[in-house]
Amino acid sequence: MHYIYLHGFASSPNSAKARNIGDRFAQIKTELKIPDLNASDFLQLTITRQITQVAAEFNNDSTPVTLIGSSLGGLTAAHLGQQYLQVQRLVLLAPAFGFLSHWLPKLGDEQIQRWQQEKFLMIYHYGEQRSLPLSYDFVTDAAQYQEKLLQRPIPTLILHGKKDEVIPIKASRDFAYSRPWVELVELDSDHALGNVMEEIWQAICLFCQLP
Repeated sequence: MHYIYLHGFASSPNSAKARNIGDRFAQIKTELKIPDLNASDFLQLTITRQITQVAAEFNNDSTPVTLIGSSLGGLTAAHLGQQYLQVQRLVLLAPAFGFLSHWLPKLGDEQIQRWQQEKFLMIYHYGEQRSLPLSYDFVTDAAQYQEKLLQRPIPTLILHGKKDEVIPIKASRDFAYSRPWVELVELDSDHALGNVMEEIWQAICLFCQLP
C-alpha cells in the first residue's frame, strides 16, 4: 500500500497537519508522500492540475494507494478515488465538499466580478505567508467537480470538526448520508483540527490497519 497526503488550498507540505501526520508515519517507518500541490505556480492552480499531479505519483505496478486529503486536498482525493481504481482507501480531513458555494459568497459579488474581469485575484497563501495571484481559471475548473459524481464505493473515512467555520460539517453529513461506504467521525474542533490530531491519528491507524 502506498500512502499520499494532499494538503489544502493555499497551504503546503509544511502545514501543521502535514508535518504532524508525516512525523507519525515516519515513527512507524511507513513512507508517506506529501507532494507540493502549488507546483511552484500557484497562479495556475486548478483541481484538474492537482489530480494530474497526484496521479503521476502512483506506481505503474498497480500497487494500491491510500489518499489522505485535507480540505481542498480531501476534495481532490475523493475525485482521484472516483477516477483511479488504484485508489483503494480515502481518509478525508474536513473535505471541501461544496467548496465554491462556501468560499465564493465570502468574497462577495463585487470581488468576484473584478476577478472575472482582471483574470486573477490576490489570495492570502498560508504556506507562503503572503498574498499571491490566482487565475480565475481555478473557479471555472472547480465548478465541474460536483459531489454527485462521486459514486464509486471506495472505503472512506471522513474526520470533520463540528465547529468548522470554513466547510460546515453538514457538507460531510450530506455526503455520507447517501453513501453507506463512508464513515463520518465528528470531532469537537474547527477547520484546522489542531486540537484533535491524536484522535485523528488513532482513527487513521484503525481504518488503515497501520501498526
